[in-house]
Amino acid sequence: MFKKNLAAKLTLVPSAVVIAVCFYGTILWTLYISLTHSTMLPNYKFYGFSQYATLLSMPRWHTAFANMLIFGSLFIAGSLIIGTTLAALLDRNVKAEGLFRVFFLYPLSMSFVVTGLAWQWLLNPTTGIEALVRSFGWQDFSFNWLASPEKAIYAVSIAAIWQSSGLVMAIMLAGLRGIDGDIWKAAKIDGIPVWRSYVSIVLPMLRPLILTCVILLATAVVKSYDLVVAMTGGGPGISTDVPGKFVVDLLFQRANISTAAAAAILMLVSVICALSPYVYIELKRQKR
Repeated sequence: MFKKNLAAKLTLVPSAVVIAVCFYGTILWTLYISLTHSTMLPNYKFYGFSQYATLLSMPRWHTAFANMLIFGSLFIAGSLIIGTTLAALLDRNVKAEGLFRVFFLYPLSMSFVVTGLAWQWLLNPTTGIEALVRSFGWQDFSFNWLASPEKAIYAVSIAAIWQSSGLVMAIMLAGLRGIDGDIWKAAKIDGIPVWRSYVSIVLPMLRPLILTCVILLATAVVKSYDLVVAMTGGGPGISTDVPGKFVVDLLFQRANISTAAAAAILMLVSVICALSPYVYIELKRQKR
């Protein structure tokens, strides 16, 4: 049995080694460093979980973690709803479908840095949407969310949804195009409305694709550092601070490797805890 497809297995060995060393190896290294008192340089003397206690006592960490939950919830839900809706609309054989697909996918071609800078300009009261509306005569109009500590994180979420909805649309549209036409004919014969066919029949069939979208979006939530830095810099104050920026600031500005490593491990654990129930349910359903 081992000799079967031996060439293919040997081809995969370099990739497996790279993944084991560069991915899982660095995770284990980060976990161990979080159990030390490393500052500017790694110190491998074991000290236990004191860095986690220090981290959990820092108000900035609680703010950053709460912002990640708010941003992640809005970002994933908004991208899924808008992207799936756009895919369903394009699936109805609209005219100029190719043009619409390019239009909706265009934001995806930009990095989060470019997206953050673009939305920073759009939300600037002197050059963006507020200035445009006021030029039409509505002088009392105000749309300066980036200057509001209570609303800034929602502005960041809107920018992220704008960029990533096209990704969900492309994935879901590919799935919709794979649905058997007989299903639509049967639903039409039974008199089921189109929207109900999508909700009750089609979308449940696309659960694996939805799971893929959720995982990709959750990964983007963890990597939201570049968007926040480009758009708000974590401000006003620390109102839009996220764990990614928190870790980078501790690592490079405060030279606190061990606490930064502890924060990174807690980020990983939070993502695993958030995705595990959904992944478990989907895998169990597929086995059935």
